[in-house]
Amino acid sequence: AATRQDMTYWLQELQQKRWEYCNNLDAAKRDSRTSPTPSDFSKGLVAKDNPDLSCLSQNASAERARNILAVETSPTDLVGEQAASQPAPVQPSAINFSLKQWSTEIKNSMSSLRKGNNENRKSVFYTTEEWELLDPTPKDLEDSIALEEKRKHLAEGSKGLTSSAFPFDFGRIPHKTRRPLKDMIGSSKNRNSSDSSPTEWYSGNGNKLVSELQLKYQSQQEELEKLKKDLLSQKELVRLLQQTVRSSQYDKYFASRLCEGVPKDKLELLHQKDDQILGLNNQLEKLNLEKDSLQQEVKNLKCKVGELNEQLGMLMETIQAKDEVIMKLSRQLSECEDSTSSQSGAVNSSVATCTNKELQELDRLKDNLQGYKTQNKFLNKEILELSALRRNAEAREREWQAKYTSLEAKLCQIESKYLILLQEMKTPVCSEEQSPAREVITQLLEDALKAETSEQPEQAFFKPHLVSEYDIYGFQTVPEDDDEEKLVAKSRALDLRSLSLSENREISTGVKWENYLASTMNREMMRCVELKNLIRSGIPHEHRSKMWKWCVNLHVKKFKDSTDPGYFQTLLQNALEKQNPASKQIELDLLRTLPNNKHYSSPTSEGIQKLRNVLLAFSWRNPDIGYCQGLNRLVAIALLYLEQEDAFWCLVTIVEVFMPRDYYTKTLLGSQVDQRVFKDLMSEKLPRLHAHFEQYKVDYTLITFNWFLVVFVDSVVSDILFKIWDSFLYEGPKVIFRFALALFKYKEEEILKLQDSMSIFKYLRYFTRTILDARKLTGIAFGDLNPFPLRQIRNRRTYHLEKVRLELTELEAIREDFLRERETCVEKRDLISDDEEDS
Repeated sequence: AATRQDMTYWLQELQQKRWEYCNNLDAAKRDSRTSPTPSDFSKGLVAKDNPDLSCLSQNASAERARNILAVETSPTDLVGEQAASQPAPVQPSAINFSLKQWSTEIKNSMSSLRKGNNENRKSVFYTTEEWELLDPTPKDLEDSIALEEKRKHLAEGSKGLTSSAFPFDFGRIPHKTRRPLKDMIGSSKNRNSSDSSPTEWYSGNGNKLVSELQLKYQSQQEELEKLKKDLLSQKELVRLLQQTVRSSQYDKYFASRLCEGVPKDKLELLHQKDDQILGLNNQLEKLNLEKDSLQQEVKNLKCKVGELNEQLGMLMETIQAKDEVIMKLSRQLSECEDSTSSQSGAVNSSVATCTNKELQELDRLKDNLQGYKTQNKFLNKEILELSALRRNAEAREREWQAKYTSLEAKLCQIESKYLILLQEMKTPVCSEEQSPAREVITQLLEDALKAETSEQPEQAFFKPHLVSEYDIYGFQTVPEDDDEEKLVAKSRALDLRSLSLSENREISTGVKWENYLASTMNREMMRCVELKNLIRSGIPHEHRSKMWKWCVNLHVKKFKDSTDPGYFQTLLQNALEKQNPASKQIELDLLRTLPNNKHYSSPTSEGIQKLRNVLLAFSWRNPDIGYCQGLNRLVAIALLYLEQEDAFWCLVTIVEVFMPRDYYTKTLLGSQVDQRVFKDLMSEKLPRLHAHFEQYKVDYTLITFNWFLVVFVDSVVSDILFKIWDSFLYEGPKVIFRFALALFKYKEEEILKLQDSMSIFKYLRYFTRTILDARKLTGIAFGDLNPFPLRQIRNRRTYHLEKVRLELTELEAIREDFLRERETCVEKRDLISDDEEDS
């Protein structure tokens, strides 16, 4: 803080932040991860399940006292990050010290340049007012690059000279970027004109010398290039004349020989040999010319290296003279400042009067009094806040102590029951039918399967938050019918709960999302790598509605722009009023969609009506598809976070944008193609597992077909399902291939241990429900399986599409042959296909 007022302001802000943070700790729900905080962005069916936070009542008297004791201060200047980014104020003593040690600072800056490569060196001068790097202009850089080759030879030839002096190439410093030493020293302190004359002499002569050298070198270089071009043109002319003479001689010779009756084939052979000889002679001449030019260039460069070495020695002597001048001027400046300060102090002490002393003393006492009052109020407020926070901490400690005592008592009871059971199993005292162990086992099973409810609030306060009847998405955590399945589901839910409690990653992910959304509050979100990585790590529950809607709008913007307002309502109205062939099948599948989710469990559930509306509207928009089993589950998942119209556009995104054509038609052509593409990817990414399935003739596509059709709904646990959907709605169908392969890779070793087809197929039917670690699965999908180009998937889809179409054509021909044969054969007229029976 620049002033004491700013310091007080900063302290009060910190005090306020601490008070708010501690109150939030008191008000936060004990289980913040399984019951997320409601958000303004939350929509859909899940948003209505978020309970309000049970906030502890704040100390009203402490709040009033805090307001009374608050010190009204406002910052005099910038505060926070803006103040931290500003340079610190420079004290006069720092300027004096910098001027005294000016030579040392320059030497240090030179030695820092010595460590880098010659190509990266720049002319660096630091001022005491602002430490900035003075870079050359682009034009100057172009001029310096033109002399790069010459400098390399200079550096090689002058190693002995530069070893004892500064390795600093003044020839590389463009004239525009050099700052006179007069300006550098004069920027920190005003100086007399007479003091700067030696510096002006040095900078003027140095600049003049360097500029003259540059001009002289450039003119010589241009003249040399012109002479080289003239020489090359003359040599080329001579070479052409020589070739002409030789060719005419050879033609004359061959013409005379032809008259003597030499065979034509020998003449052609001689022509070829002569051409080769001429070509080799030409090449030899070229190489000789290049050799001569290179030798001449080497001689010129050696001469120039000697000249530049002499110039470099002169520059080094000039630098030493400059250092001596700077040190002398620095000593003179410090002596002048010391004498000036002593004289001004003597004058002020003699001129000051007693009245001024009294006024100054009175002002000082007033300031001290005001400071003591402010300090007293601040300390009183601090004591009050610390007392309130200590009381709240003690209350929390008492609550945790009571919960711990209750849990310990319950643990003792359970241990006692287990000990009795073990003792009975070791030495039974009666027959199995009358054994008390059966009662103990029954009681233990009932206690283990008992879900958490709010029927007994006085006990629920001390009861640990283990597993509730429904998770945050509305899915049942424990089924109601099968006892064995109940135990497995309860164990799975406890493992999920343990994972969520042991990982702190969710908190850091939530902070990253809050920061990103705050940065995009006043601008539209765009596709970027940061957003993709955040979505892959999982969208927090409270932001999922907003992000899903944004992803859907991103993909269907072209469709929505071409439709009229109220398009969804119009479709729904037409589907309700007119005859819809898909409505019958939709009604049959409504209650079979997600029976284990409370939003779709009964005909009166709110989700059932919304699901009906979206499916009817979509069947009216796409009469070719109408309704396909699987669309109901896609819409049901979308409705958990989106409203009806947004869920409708989400289904349009999946069916019309993401998936290929005929994916949800009667033939399921696109779905069959994707299974063959997935087989290719399995053989490439997981060759051992693919070979294992081939060995035991296990068709795993019977399992994965449903994964692709409904995007893993009812195949994985809910936490993993919604993380998959987060990435799926943003990146598209490639995510399905990634996670399908990741699920197999996650359990690859366990599957390889199975040695018969029945056990493998039985394991594949339920193994995805045993995968609980979403973080590990995501790491496999987006890290271990790379590279994963979308172009490869598209090419393989095109390849397999033609094969499947041919197979379907053959099947249709076989079906038609069978129908004709059935009509002609009396014995086969009673055979009816499944499609005919359904119709």
